[in-house]
Amino acid sequence: MLFSELHEVRLFSLLSMVEAFKRCSAKEKNNIYRLYMDNSHRVNSLDLVDTSAPHISGAYLWNMDRKPLYDFAAADSLWKRRIAMISTRYFIRRDSFEDTLNISEILIADKEDLIHKAADWMLREVGKRNIQVEVDFLRTQYKGMPRTMLRYAIERFEQELRIKFLKGTV
Repeated sequence: MLFSELHEVRLFSLLSMVEAFKRCSAKEKNNIYRLYMDNSHRVNSLDLVDTSAPHISGAYLWNMDRKPLYDFAAADSLWKRRIAMISTRYFIRRDSFEDTLNISEILIADKEDLIHKAADWMLREVGKRNIQVEVDFLRTQYKGMPRTMLRYAIERFEQELRIKFLKGTV
């Protein structure tokens, strides 16, 4: 089903993989993860990435070397880069922010708006868990960030701090 030309069939396939991943053995998790990563070119829209990446690649890499995400962050494929960023949502939910911040920094110069939106979303998620971590990161990075990415990353800040970031007076 992952190879279907129909988007809805691929979505169903990925949602099924997510559900299977939650319930299966370590060996089966490895197989699902490999299938997902090896066929990431079929995970090629916002909803396909956003509904699967945290639950498959993020969950699988939680207690492992996260180098595959950094490889994806450097890939030519927009969807691989988005998978790298959105996968970190699994880590954020466990109060682990380092990979989110590192991958955000890698993707700051990205040309694709969909990547900026993924990074700003994950930065907001970090801020929901620990606002100081997000503020500290943005203080060092905001001048190089695309304006849209910055605006979304700071949208939950108090107005005074948000204005300081936008005016460049932080």
